[in-house]
Amino acid sequence: MIAEELINQMVPPLKLSDSGEKAVRWMEEFRLNQLPVVKNRKYLGLVTEDDVLEAKNGDLVLEQIPFDFEHVHVQQNQHFYSVMELAIKNKVQVVPVLDELHEYLGVITVSDTIAAFGQMSAMQGQGGILVLSMAERDYSLSEISRLVESNNAKILSAYVSPDEVDVFQMKLTLKINTADLTRIVATLERFGYKITAQFQDAGNTDEDQDRLDMLMRYLNV
Repeated sequence: MIAEELINQMVPPLKLSDSGEKAVRWMEEFRLNQLPVVKNRKYLGLVTEDDVLEAKNGDLVLEQIPFDFEHVHVQQNQHFYSVMELAIKNKVQVVPVLDELHEYLGVITVSDTIAAFGQMSAMQGQGGILVLSMAERDYSLSEISRLVESNNAKILSAYVSPDEVDVFQMKLTLKINTADLTRIVATLERFGYKITAQFQDAGNTDEDQDRLDMLMRYLNV
Protein backbone atom coordinates (compact mmCIF):
# COMPACT_ATOMS: atom_id res chain seq x y z
CA MET A 1 0.00 0.00 0.00
CA ILE A 2 1.44 3.37 -1.02
CA ALA A 3 1.03 6.81 0.53
CA GLU A 4 -1.31 8.19 -2.14
CA GLU A 5 -3.86 5.50 -1.33
CA LEU A 6 -4.06 6.60 2.32
CA ILE A 7 -4.65 10.33 1.85
CA ASN A 8 -7.41 11.60 4.13
CA GLN A 9 -9.51 13.93 1.99
CA MET A 10 -11.43 15.17 5.05
CA VAL A 11 -8.44 17.08 6.48
CA PRO A 12 -8.01 20.43 4.67
CA PRO A 13 -4.79 22.46 4.42
CA LEU A 14 -4.46 25.95 5.87
CA LYS A 15 -3.39 29.08 3.99
CA LEU A 16 -0.93 31.74 5.10
CA SER A 17 -3.84 34.18 5.26
CA ASP A 18 -5.71 32.01 7.80
CA SER A 19 -5.64 33.15 11.41
CA GLY A 20 -4.07 31.24 14.26
CA GLU A 21 -7.51 31.09 15.88
CA LYS A 22 -8.89 29.34 12.79
CA ALA A 23 -5.98 26.89 12.80
CA VAL A 24 -6.63 25.91 16.43
CA ARG A 25 -10.36 25.62 15.78
CA TRP A 26 -9.74 23.24 12.88
CA MET A 27 -7.29 21.22 14.98
CA GLU A 28 -9.94 20.80 17.63
CA GLU A 29 -12.53 19.84 15.00
CA PHE A 30 -10.32 17.18 13.47
CA ARG A 31 -8.73 16.15 16.80
CA LEU A 32 -5.21 16.82 15.54
CA ASN A 33 -2.26 18.74 16.97
CA GLN A 34 -0.86 19.82 13.60
CA LEU A 35 -2.24 20.92 10.23
CA PRO A 36 -0.45 21.50 6.91
CA VAL A 37 0.07 25.00 5.48
CA VAL A 38 0.01 25.35 1.70
CA LYS A 39 0.62 28.23 -0.71
CA ASN A 40 -0.22 27.80 -4.39
CA ARG A 41 -0.22 24.02 -3.92
CA LYS A 42 3.31 24.16 -2.44
CA TYR A 43 3.69 22.58 0.99
CA LEU A 44 5.25 25.00 3.50
CA GLY A 45 5.17 23.02 6.75
CA LEU A 46 2.98 22.03 9.68
CA VAL A 47 1.59 24.55 12.12
CA THR A 48 0.99 23.23 15.62
CA GLU A 49 -1.29 24.31 18.42
CA ASP A 50 1.82 25.27 20.42
CA ASP A 51 2.97 27.54 17.58
CA VAL A 52 -0.28 29.50 17.81
CA LEU A 53 -0.28 29.62 21.61
CA GLU A 54 3.31 30.87 21.69
CA ALA A 55 2.31 33.72 19.38
CA LYS A 56 -0.09 34.87 22.14
CA ASN A 57 -2.42 36.42 19.61
CA GLY A 58 -4.99 34.26 17.85
CA ASP A 59 -5.77 37.09 15.42
CA LEU A 60 -2.35 36.86 13.81
CA VAL A 61 -2.36 35.12 10.42
CA LEU A 62 -0.11 32.14 9.83
CA GLU A 63 2.23 34.23 7.71
CA GLN A 64 3.11 36.04 10.97
CA ILE A 65 3.45 32.87 13.09
CA PRO A 66 6.65 30.80 12.88
CA PHE A 67 6.04 27.11 12.14
CA ASP A 68 8.22 24.15 11.25
CA PHE A 69 8.25 20.66 9.70
CA GLU A 70 8.73 21.87 6.12
CA HIS A 71 10.92 18.81 5.51
CA VAL A 72 8.38 16.37 6.95
CA HIS A 73 6.57 14.82 3.99
CA VAL A 74 6.51 11.73 1.78
CA GLN A 75 6.17 11.24 -1.95
CA GLN A 76 2.93 9.83 -3.29
CA ASN A 77 4.44 6.46 -4.27
CA GLN A 78 6.25 5.76 -1.00
CA HIS A 79 5.27 2.70 0.99
CA PHE A 80 3.08 3.37 4.01
CA TYR A 81 5.82 2.00 6.27
CA SER A 82 7.74 5.17 5.38
CA VAL A 83 4.81 7.19 6.70
CA MET A 84 4.98 5.28 9.98
CA GLU A 85 8.70 5.89 10.32
CA LEU A 86 8.39 9.61 9.56
CA ALA A 87 5.54 10.08 12.03
CA ILE A 88 7.52 8.35 14.77
CA LYS A 89 10.76 10.23 14.08
CA ASN A 90 9.08 13.65 14.12
CA LYS A 91 6.30 12.89 16.62
CA VAL A 92 3.57 14.22 14.36
CA GLN A 93 -0.02 13.12 13.84
CA VAL A 94 -0.20 13.98 10.14
CA VAL A 95 2.23 13.35 7.29
CA PRO A 96 1.79 15.45 4.12
CA VAL A 97 1.96 13.73 0.72
CA LEU A 98 3.57 15.46 -2.28
CA ASP A 99 3.73 14.60 -5.96
CA GLU A 100 6.82 14.51 -8.18
CA LEU A 101 6.57 18.29 -8.68
CA HIS A 102 6.63 18.81 -4.91
CA GLU A 103 3.00 19.91 -4.99
CA TYR A 104 0.70 19.15 -2.10
CA LEU A 105 -1.76 16.26 -2.54
CA GLY A 106 -3.09 15.84 1.01
CA VAL A 107 -2.21 14.35 4.38
CA ILE A 108 -2.19 10.94 5.98
CA THR A 109 -3.13 10.79 9.63
CA VAL A 110 -1.45 8.47 12.09
CA SER A 111 -4.80 6.80 12.75
CA ASP A 112 -5.17 6.08 9.02
CA THR A 113 -1.68 4.59 8.99
CA ILE A 114 -2.45 2.32 11.93
CA ALA A 115 -5.69 1.28 10.27
CA ALA A 116 -3.73 0.34 7.12
CA PHE A 117 -1.24 -1.60 9.22
CA GLY A 118 -4.06 -3.39 10.98
CA GLN A 119 -5.78 -4.20 7.70
CA MET A 120 -2.62 -5.70 6.28
CA SER A 121 -1.87 -7.60 9.48
CA ALA A 122 -5.39 -9.01 9.65
CA MET A 123 -5.37 -10.02 6.00
CA GLN A 124 -6.13 -13.73 5.81
CA GLY A 125 -5.45 -14.34 9.48
CA GLN A 126 -2.52 -13.74 11.78
CA GLY A 127 1.06 -13.92 10.70
CA GLY A 128 3.95 -11.71 9.70
CA ILE A 129 4.77 -9.17 7.00
CA LEU A 130 8.04 -8.88 5.10
CA VAL A 131 9.08 -6.10 2.72
CA LEU A 132 11.81 -6.95 0.21
CA SER A 133 13.65 -4.61 -2.16
CA MET A 134 15.02 -5.99 -5.41
CA ALA A 135 15.70 -5.27 -9.06
CA GLU A 136 12.84 -6.21 -11.37
CA ARG A 137 15.03 -8.78 -13.09
CA ASP A 138 15.46 -10.58 -9.75
CA TYR A 139 11.72 -10.81 -9.08
CA SER A 140 10.46 -14.38 -9.06
CA LEU A 141 7.51 -15.03 -6.75
CA SER A 142 7.76 -18.76 -7.39
CA GLU A 143 11.40 -18.80 -6.25
CA ILE A 144 10.64 -16.65 -3.20
CA SER A 145 7.66 -18.89 -2.37
CA ARG A 146 9.92 -21.93 -2.57
CA LEU A 147 12.34 -20.37 -0.08
CA VAL A 148 9.51 -19.42 2.28
CA GLU A 149 7.96 -22.89 2.06
CA SER A 150 11.34 -24.46 2.82
CA ASN A 151 10.80 -23.05 6.31
CA ASN A 152 7.35 -24.67 6.67
CA ALA A 153 5.50 -21.44 5.92
CA LYS A 154 3.30 -20.11 3.12
CA ILE A 155 2.83 -16.75 1.40
CA LEU A 156 -0.78 -15.67 1.87
CA SER A 157 -0.59 -12.56 -0.30
CA ALA A 158 1.93 -10.45 -2.20
CA TYR A 159 1.94 -6.78 -3.19
CA VAL A 160 4.39 -5.11 -5.58
CA SER A 161 5.10 -1.36 -5.39
CA PRO A 162 7.81 1.05 -6.58
CA ASP A 163 10.88 1.55 -4.39
CA GLU A 164 10.87 5.25 -3.47
CA VAL A 165 14.60 5.16 -2.66
CA ASP A 166 15.78 3.68 -5.96
CA VAL A 167 13.77 3.98 -9.20
CA PHE A 168 15.55 0.90 -10.55
CA GLN A 169 14.31 -1.22 -7.66
CA MET A 170 10.89 -2.55 -6.67
CA LYS A 171 9.38 -3.49 -3.34
CA LEU A 172 7.61 -6.75 -2.63
CA THR A 173 5.39 -6.91 0.46
CA LEU A 174 4.60 -10.43 1.62
CA LYS A 175 1.99 -11.60 4.10
CA ILE A 176 3.18 -14.90 5.59
CA ASN A 177 1.17 -17.32 7.72
CA THR A 178 3.64 -17.38 10.60
CA ALA A 179 4.51 -14.75 13.18
CA ASP A 180 8.11 -15.90 13.63
CA LEU A 181 9.96 -14.66 10.57
CA THR A 182 13.50 -15.22 11.85
CA ARG A 183 14.34 -18.35 9.83
CA ILE A 184 12.58 -17.06 6.71
CA VAL A 185 14.54 -13.80 6.83
CA ALA A 186 17.79 -15.71 7.27
CA THR A 187 16.99 -17.93 4.26
CA LEU A 188 16.01 -15.04 2.00
CA GLU A 189 19.10 -13.04 2.95
CA ARG A 190 21.29 -16.09 2.34
CA PHE A 191 19.97 -16.15 -1.24
CA GLY A 192 20.71 -12.45 -1.73
CA TYR A 193 17.32 -10.87 -1.02
CA LYS A 194 17.33 -7.55 0.83
CA ILE A 195 14.78 -7.25 3.67
CA THR A 196 13.85 -3.61 4.26
CA ALA A 197 11.10 -4.06 6.88
CA GLN A 198 9.44 -6.78 8.89
CA PHE A 199 6.42 -6.81 11.16
CA GLN A 200 5.58 -9.78 13.31
CA ASP A 201 3.79 -10.74 16.51
CA ALA A 202 6.75 -12.51 18.07
CA GLY A 203 6.71 -10.83 21.47
CA ASN A 204 7.60 -7.57 23.17
CA THR A 205 11.16 -7.63 21.86
CA ASP A 206 10.07 -7.20 18.28
CA GLU A 207 11.35 -3.83 17.12
CA ASP A 208 8.56 -3.30 14.61
CA GLN A 209 5.87 -3.96 17.20
CA ASP A 210 7.58 -1.27 19.29
CA ARG A 211 7.23 1.10 16.34
CA LEU A 212 3.52 0.37 16.14
CA ASP A 213 3.15 0.88 19.89
CA MET A 214 4.88 4.26 19.56
CA LEU A 215 2.46 5.26 16.84
CA MET A 216 -0.48 4.30 19.02
CA ARG A 217 0.69 6.75 21.68
CA TYR A 218 0.30 9.64 19.24
CA LEU A 219 -3.42 9.06 18.83
CA ASN A 220 -5.92 11.16 20.75
CA VAL A 221 -8.50 8.65 21.95
